[in-house]
Amino acid sequence: MSGLGGRRRRRKWQIVGVLCALAVMVSAAYAVRAIIHGGLEPADTVTILGLPLGVVGIVLAVVALRKPVEGDDAGLARGWAATLAKQVETGESAVWRQLLGDDNRRINLAYVLHPAAARPAAAPAAGRLTADGPNPATLPDIVTYYRSTHPLRMVVTGAAGAGKTVLALELLLALIEGRKYDDPVPVRIPLSRWDTERQSLDELLQQRLTEAYDWPADMAANLVRHHLILPVLDGLDEMDPLVNGSPDPAAPRATAVVHALNIHQRGRDAGPLILTCRTRHYDALALHTGVLDAAHIAVAPVDTDDARTYLTDRALDATRWQPLLNHLAAHRGGPLATVLSTPWRLCLTATVYHHDGNPAELLALPDAETLDQHLLARYIPAAIRTAPNPRGYRPQDVHRWLHHLTTHLDPTGTLIATASQGAEATDLVLHELWPLAGRTRVRATDALLATLTVIPLALTAQALTGLSGFTVVTSALAALAGVAAITTGSPRGLAHPLKTPQGRRKLAFGLSVGLAGAIAAGLLVGHAFGLAFGLAAGLGGAIEQREPDAHLGGRAVIRNDGLVGLTAAFTGAPMIGLPLVLKAGLAAGLAFGLTFGIVLAITAGARASSRYAVFLLCSRRRLPFRLGLFLDWTVTAGLMRYSGPAYQYRHRELQHWLRQHPQPPPAP
Repeated sequence: MSGLGGRRRRRKWQIVGVLCALAVMVSAAYAVRAIIHGGLEPADTVTILGLPLGVVGIVLAVVALRKPVEGDDAGLARGWAATLAKQVETGESAVWRQLLGDDNRRINLAYVLHPAAARPAAAPAAGRLTADGPNPATLPDIVTYYRSTHPLRMVVTGAAGAGKTVLALELLLALIEGRKYDDPVPVRIPLSRWDTERQSLDELLQQRLTEAYDWPADMAANLVRHHLILPVLDGLDEMDPLVNGSPDPAAPRATAVVHALNIHQRGRDAGPLILTCRTRHYDALALHTGVLDAAHIAVAPVDTDDARTYLTDRALDATRWQPLLNHLAAHRGGPLATVLSTPWRLCLTATVYHHDGNPAELLALPDAETLDQHLLARYIPAAIRTAPNPRGYRPQDVHRWLHHLTTHLDPTGTLIATASQGAEATDLVLHELWPLAGRTRVRATDALLATLTVIPLALTAQALTGLSGFTVVTSALAALAGVAAITTGSPRGLAHPLKTPQGRRKLAFGLSVGLAGAIAAGLLVGHAFGLAFGLAAGLGGAIEQREPDAHLGGRAVIRNDGLVGLTAAFTGAPMIGLPLVLKAGLAAGLAFGLTFGIVLAITAGARASSRYAVFLLCSRRRLPFRLGLFLDWTVTAGLMRYSGPAYQYRHRELQHWLRQHPQPPPAP
């Protein structure tokens, strides 16, 4: 069954369910109205009351008959996998282009096999990114190489900036392009977010599908259970902190990952996987543990001819580049050619001198560290000149904002986002950033704003009702809003109805039932509440139309959480206000209903989005108020990249350099 067919079938049953619910509510309302007005014989009363019960019985029978139709889990999972493959291809293609400097020119990376001492996988001795190298007959491309390994397990290592992630992305995208119906979908997962103490590999895969691609938990579990996910695990070296500047040989989190991968199976064979790690970290880890039954390949330094070809292809003005290109040709084994042998430095060089400047400046730089400092100091201004900048972000502001965000990832400070046990974090998730403005300050501000929002409405409602004991109720509501604001933490995943398509469908169905109830209530007390319920149902229906076919970014998570709050307010207000209308009048019912709706939104609905808004208010001088929009722009400019709902710095060296430089360097 295809994913599209399944969605159409679900929508059909949703329509049937809404119509049945409408029939139940209308018949119930008619029955109550007829009984209130009297004039019915006992037999007529029983018949009328039996009508909604009969409709409910029909609905239950239809649901029971429907279950066997959807029993083919494997067939459903294969259809869902095709949808997921399109999502992954769309999202990772954008990341791939960002890593190439917002260009499609790439370096034909070479790699060689490093046979493990124990239980290595069978694999060719060497390969290249593409088969257009000097000897394509003997050097397979990355897809051919991976498919030639047995079992299909690969560990990619290399120096910092060697192109490990680019190589893994190329393999991922090529596997999707040539994917057959039963093939697993490669999904890239940053390992820094794996809670190795509480999560298995299967649970990590399910979390990635729900967080990054908006899949319901049950559908994600079904895909994993039927071995339709190929894990592409990026950044084993990011799991543990350094010890005196060197990789930790013990590396407890990385060791836990390796152990989990060694028991990962598909049937009786070792489970397929792709893993990336810096060479120094993997070599230190391999002294006591390594990934079994895997082909360990090391990315080789970029050949001088490949480096010159890449810089020539990226150049807009060949004249400016000629002195550097001539020097590289004449000194193939020289210091500068050695330094410019990583894709990261080559891409950095091409970006910095893309529009202006003199690349020959690099000839006077004595070593790699000096060259890195020289290029990174010019990178942000060059990226801003290259990318569209409709909001006029200034280089010095961009530098300070990005530096401030690095303090949230600093393992030596008190503000650590997603890393555990002191490891450096890499992911910036919008709804997890609020500790950056100070935990006490944000919580106090949040509680104050929540309480001050509720109190005026509660006092107005109290004045309009004049009901005894209402003071206690309104005070309790204000206190509840304040307590909810103070106690809110940083959820790893937002567990609300709008997080998954299935949840949105359930929400839409519930609101549709509410609309049917409003129509029934309108027959008894008027149509104003029908309008309120209709607005809520319309909101839920609009949300339900969004299918899991788009990359779920950080701003979308915040937006969905805010819509949950609005939905809670619109549905809670008429539900609590209706009884008060009958008892104290329309004004009192509306006032208290609005108060209750806002409290419901604050306490049970838009907690992440409201906390994020308070965080922005508390960070006015250090971050742009429209932070999500700014971070999206930095992705376009090549300074950041997407990783599911998180943002990551383009390269860890850029993150480290920004952390060490609070102020932008003087203009060259």
